[in-house]
Amino acid sequence: MERRTFVKKAGINTLGLGLISSTTKSSLDYLEKLSEAFDYQDSILPSFFIGHGNPMNGIEDNVFSNEWKRLGQSVQKPKLILCISAHWLTKGTYITAMDKPKTIHDFGNFPSELSEVQYPVPGAPQQAQAIIDMIESPTIHADHEWGLDHGSWTVIRQMFPKADIPVLQLSISYHESGAYHYELGQKLKELRKRGVLIIGSGNVVHNLRKVGFPKDISAEEGMTREYGYDWAIEANELVKEKILSGDHKPLLDYTKLGEAVNLAVPTPDHYYPLLYALGTQDGEEEISIFNDNYVAGSLSMTSIQIG
Repeated sequence: MERRTFVKKAGINTLGLGLISSTTKSSLDYLEKLSEAFDYQDSILPSFFIGHGNPMNGIEDNVFSNEWKRLGQSVQKPKLILCISAHWLTKGTYITAMDKPKTIHDFGNFPSELSEVQYPVPGAPQQAQAIIDMIESPTIHADHEWGLDHGSWTVIRQMFPKADIPVLQLSISYHESGAYHYELGQKLKELRKRGVLIIGSGNVVHNLRKVGFPKDISAEEGMTREYGYDWAIEANELVKEKILSGDHKPLLDYTKLGEAVNLAVPTPDHYYPLLYALGTQDGEEEISIFNDNYVAGSLSMTSIQIG
């Protein structure tokens, strides 16, 4: 089942969230620094939050990966991809800054063909340093060890199979607040005007301890067949309603959104990438929702495109 929802935003009031103004001196300073590494574009690239789900989506042809392929074919080819994955959790914020990021197989008990996949995209050390220089607060640190985990490469590989676009990955400073991640997304949104495709990769509803399948299907089939518990649907619909209405502030502290949301988001790792994507929204932009499906009872694949 494929559903796609569109809404034209009426603008988001970010006053009171402590976000930077595009007219401040510090903003002008970092734009100047950014121009040294990124050319200004006539068009603005969209940004995404993508529910990545099962790592097998990175090599299978199914309803989710086919939509990722369609997205890759439909957007203007980016000069660089910046991905915020649920699977790189750190103390402090880091960005990959190596020439050749390795393909990380951070999972177990999957077919060997998945562990053998390599996605040999180039890195972008100069651009990583420009982003570090651009963001005065919080401090972003250069990382030369990580690479691309499955939250990044399983999605990007399906979107851009030629592996010819440089990819940077930004870590999630795990113990910071939702406001921290949203505000950092706000500070990154200028990159969209400079040929950078920003992708947050996680899942809105992600409770692996509650995973279950209807009795008449196998677990393998159940990872693509629509099936969601009542509380998972309730939580996901509430989050979507806030997104589509432009009411982002309540999403920054999801723990106050009720029992269903707390069941759906037992830990924030897969949820925080959504806040980065929402932070990149620039004024009146169209939002579309795609892959709006529930699998295994307690997972949602719901994804958004901004712009």
